[in-house]
Amino acid sequence: MPKNGLRELYIDELRDLYSAENQLVKALPKIAKAASSDELRQGVEEHLEQTKGHVQRLEEIFEMLNESPKGKKCAGMEGLTKEGSEVMGEDFEGATMDAALIGAAQRVEHYEIAAYGTACEFAKILSESEHESLLRQTLQEEKETDDKLTELAGRINTEAYQEAGNVQDEDRIRTASRKPNKRTNRRAA
Repeated sequence: MPKNGLRELYIDELRDLYSAENQLVKALPKIAKAASSDELRQGVEEHLEQTKGHVQRLEEIFEMLNESPKGKKCAGMEGLTKEGSEVMGEDFEGATMDAALIGAAQRVEHYEIAAYGTACEFAKILSESEHESLLRQTLQEEKETDDKLTELAGRINTEAYQEAGNVQDEDRIRTASRKPNKRTNRRAA
């Protein structure tokens, strides 16, 4: 087997994920504390428990590989959690802070979805079916979390807009979106 081949790349990807998940275990309680929405807080706390399970699955895979999960720091997750911390340091309040937290959380989820998707494909090519099954389970949970965040964002973003005193603007925006755009109609002609 060539040095720096796909198996080594796979192990490197798994170590990156292990670091990422452990960084999240530390970051998620801070996000939950910063949330004003009970639904968001509860969702983050539930995802924290899920994330601990993701760490355990990765440890199980490393045991099967007879490899150590340590030795790599996930720079991508480090940057994403730093951005999340910066958001929490802003002067946003209430639903606006929650909207910002959801945005930061979704960036994390999308990063994880990409990384787990890659690891699943590596496991498949390497005929590591047990690994692939564990990784796909985590990938599915990450996608479900992202879907829940998207659904929650719809409600919270509206609340944030209303909190900012933009209630009157909502009717204007709805009305304007129904009116035909003269420029668009001229171009189409």
